[in-house]
Amino acid sequence: MAKLYFYYSSMNAGKSTILLQSSYNYRERGMETLILSPELDDRFQVGKVTSRIGLEAAAVTFKIVDNLLAIVLRSNEAGKIACVLVDEAQFLTEAQVRQLSDLCDDHDIPVLAYGLRTDFRGELFEGSQHLLAWADSLIEVKTICHCGSKATMVLRIDTDGRVIKDGRQVQIGGNERYLSVCRRHFKAGVPSADSKPCSSGTEDLLF
Repeated sequence: MAKLYFYYSSMNAGKSTILLQSSYNYRERGMETLILSPELDDRFQVGKVTSRIGLEAAAVTFKIVDNLLAIVLRSNEAGKIACVLVDEAQFLTEAQVRQLSDLCDDHDIPVLAYGLRTDFRGELFEGSQHLLAWADSLIEVKTICHCGSKATMVLRIDTDGRVIKDGRQVQIGGNERYLSVCRRHFKAGVPSADSKPCSSGTEDLLF
């Protein structure tokens, strides 16, 4: 039976790069993939997934009201889909996570979802919460804090580099808006390297 996978991380850990590489691996073997991307992520060209190292691929955009099961099955009629890959999966709704699980359980189509686990307040996104609960396999994509420890949290910063503690959960941005840090520096609200290093180093990063 096909499985639902959730690849989660903090910001800038390379999730989109891994997604694009996975899609390429399928297509290199003559198998069709379908990449889904939320419409609200407009940092790059809408209808494309783009990685920080320059890789990109076409994607089908979706809204929070869309039925992802129906979208995939329509595409499957035009040509058999071997795998569905979802970028920025934290923006999925609970219903959409269930729809993706139906693709696996009822239609034997594997789904690889890539997204953030928590927001800048340290709280779960809706999509991440339900993927953590429903996915068959959970895979952490690791990156590091400025102190060298594993980064598991995200800080939101303003244009002057100051940490923002309040605000709406969804605010699209990249390195100019968010920084990945360890839990200690998240709690302390320390976004720069001018702080005392955490006691643990990179020994817990098992790439």
